[in-house]
Amino acid sequence: MDNRNSKRREALLYHAKPKPGKIQVVPTKKYATQRDLSLAYSPGVAEPCLEIAKDVNNVYKYTAKGNLVAVITNGTAVLGLGDIGPEASKPVMEGKGLLFKIFADIDVFDIEIGTKDVEAFIQTVKNIAPTFGGINLEDIKAPESFEIERRLVEELNIPVMHDDQHGTAIISSAALLNALELADKKIDEVKIVVSGAGSAALACANLYILLGVKAANIIMFDKDGVLSNDRSDLSELQKRYSKDVSRNLNLGEALVNADVFLGLSAGNIMTSEMLLGMAHDPIVFAMANPIPEIDYDLAIATRKDIIMATGRSDHPNQVNNVLGFPYIFRGALDVRATKINEEMKMAAVKALAALAKESVPEQVNIAYGETKLIFGREYIIPKPFDPRLITMVAPAVAKAAMESGVALHPIHDWEKYEEDLLERLGSDNKMVRLLTNRAKTEPKRVVFAEADHLDVLKAAQIVMEEGIGLPILLGNREVILELKEELGFDVDVPIYDPKTKEEDERRLRYAEIFWKSRQRRGISLLDSQKWMRERNYFAAMMVNEGEADALVTGYSRSYPSVVKPMMQLIGKAPGISIIATTNMMMTNRGPMFLSDTAINPSPTADDLAKIALMTAKTVRMFGMEPVIAMVSFSNFGSSADPNATKVRESVAYLHKYYPDLIVDGEIQADFALNADMLKAKFPFSKLAGKKVNTLIFPNLESANITYKLLKELYSADSIGPIMLGMEKPVHIFQLGASVEEMVNMAAVAVVDAQEKHKRLKNLDINF
Repeated sequence: MDNRNSKRREALLYHAKPKPGKIQVVPTKKYATQRDLSLAYSPGVAEPCLEIAKDVNNVYKYTAKGNLVAVITNGTAVLGLGDIGPEASKPVMEGKGLLFKIFADIDVFDIEIGTKDVEAFIQTVKNIAPTFGGINLEDIKAPESFEIERRLVEELNIPVMHDDQHGTAIISSAALLNALELADKKIDEVKIVVSGAGSAALACANLYILLGVKAANIIMFDKDGVLSNDRSDLSELQKRYSKDVSRNLNLGEALVNADVFLGLSAGNIMTSEMLLGMAHDPIVFAMANPIPEIDYDLAIATRKDIIMATGRSDHPNQVNNVLGFPYIFRGALDVRATKINEEMKMAAVKALAALAKESVPEQVNIAYGETKLIFGREYIIPKPFDPRLITMVAPAVAKAAMESGVALHPIHDWEKYEEDLLERLGSDNKMVRLLTNRAKTEPKRVVFAEADHLDVLKAAQIVMEEGIGLPILLGNREVILELKEELGFDVDVPIYDPKTKEEDERRLRYAEIFWKSRQRRGISLLDSQKWMRERNYFAAMMVNEGEADALVTGYSRSYPSVVKPMMQLIGKAPGISIIATTNMMMTNRGPMFLSDTAINPSPTADDLAKIALMTAKTVRMFGMEPVIAMVSFSNFGSSADPNATKVRESVAYLHKYYPDLIVDGEIQADFALNADMLKAKFPFSKLAGKKVNTLIFPNLESANITYKLLKELYSADSIGPIMLGMEKPVHIFQLGASVEEMVNMAAVAVVDAQEKHKRLKNLDINF
């Protein structure tokens, strides 16, 4: 199977299994008893119906309308696929719904309408509009999209926006404001050349004019050339940008002394010569996807003074609509806006531009592998993973709706509103994306010690293809090659089989090194040579000798049997006396770290303190400030049982020697996780008013049971067990781990290797 077919199969399986599609409806009320059902439906449901009949605004009080958006299309302009029809567009609309949910906690029904007739489309949307709090139009071809949006905005009393137009316009406008500031150019004087004259390009130009750009200073091209006054094929909206110029004017000529190039057209249509002809400090937004109008590396090599943005995530300044639409609709819904007007769009533009100038949270720096992201030519718009977007953009939009008179439910307590917005982020597991994104910034060599298992090899393939790491495959070479062929994994990666003659030299060298390090501890050379035929010993030596940066293993063997060779060959980091593990669980309240889930059956008070400190260090590695509850069956001295006492003693030690660490206990898990209960009952606790994100358990039994219950009962994603205290980046899968779990653990191994490399580098500099 070739790689393209493998990718195709993977995409199809993703959408088909374990159940078709990407979204579902989940009940928000109890439904276990007959009483629950009688309230949910007949006869209890009559009461809210009557209240809504008295006052239609009560629909927001008693139904989900206020947090429900329709993503609507007729499938006439889908992605780069064109007019593929309503049914074929449904996967895209479901995907848009998923983005609404994970970035802004907005529920979505996707609606695919089977008509190309403008009037029929409009009437259909109007007829179903009472169901929704907002309408997101998507992938409708121009010029029909303009008329559809205009009519619906005028004729409905809920927010309506065609994101293909306004999303790109809003994000690129924020980028333009900041780019002009860096280039020290005045907005009313700049000359702009636009390649593309579709809905997105026209919406961008319209918004730029509202920002202060002069319409006379915009020259626009479509696939047939410059929009000139002598053309008879232009729409009314395009005519706004037609100029009294020769129809023979080409893009290169128009770009001479131009200040800004906006590309929403096709790849590689701009040459280095065209770029050289632009004015000083040229601003280039090459947003064709996946191939920009000019290659990023070519552009920055051609002009050192360039300020450039693209639509791609692998270059600085990505113009990504996800920076806008979730938060614009969030703000509009929260004040029950009757429309999304120009004032609200402009508020989003200014909020995004302002956010790029603020100090970036460490979590974002870590995600992108930056020492410190700072406003400048390579950072003119925020990153999509910035957690502040929801609290900056949504309130700005809500305030603009109120000030412009379209808000029916104004917000009065903005501090409380910001808290509510932050709480919505808890349902999203962005941490996985942050983790893999950070790994991609500096991929490391990762040994997959059981690569002759299909799922392990699948994980290695994803790690390679996604740029997370550089796999090294261990196992039976013939089996691995057969499985690679089956998977379409045709990239040439190192394969080692420790048991074959081909590895005799390496195996004997490793055995000699290990024997010399352990010959006074009862290890013979023969033992060492025998062990090096085992893949976990071989893999550990590869990491020890710097021939790999990290290793992952454990898919097919019990945890203790895999930990043993790691402890023998690699051992603890300097100054560390205990090894432990933590699991990062993706819960509906955000990431939670649970320790120790795999190593120490019955840790002492001293052990628990050390586990807490190592876990805190790992939490910070993920860009979070640890808030640690040391959990038990008792609360703050309510039991004299030894298991409770040791937790209490551990907390006392941490309070004395690490006073800045936010940690407390012993405390029961429900009090630790319920902020209101904790504050009411134990207001003296260091955890009062804080959101706990780390739990340290009194023994292995409780920690292991808890994380596996969360995983199975609530489908909480788990990353781990993450090894704490090892000298080298070594991480062990749970027996039979899923492909996704192995990919995530490989990303952890890469990030761990990055951190350890950074610390060694700093030690060398200090030395």
